[in-house]
Amino acid sequence: MSTETLSVHILCKDYQVACPSDEREALLDAALELDRRMKSIRQTGSVIGVERIAVMAALNLAHEVISSPKVDDSQEELLANIHQRIDAVLPS
Repeated sequence: MSTETLSVHILCKDYQVACPSDEREALLDAALELDRRMKSIRQTGSVIGVERIAVMAALNLAHEVISSPKVDDSQEELLANIHQRIDAVLPS
């Protein structure tokens, strides 16, 4: 399976993310959704700072995942993959 580096634009910043070629569209969709959610949180004006906005968006997404019906093994693997990508992009 080949890997490519994608550029994703999230909340006015570009990030380079390594991604298996067959997951390209899913990653781009995830980046668009994260960007949408982060912009929505920023527009409320109640959360200031990109890192705090990212944490709030991550908490909202995690809550949705936990509250959703049972996750199967393939979704579990996808969530682990997304978690690794988030860790790779966010500063330590």
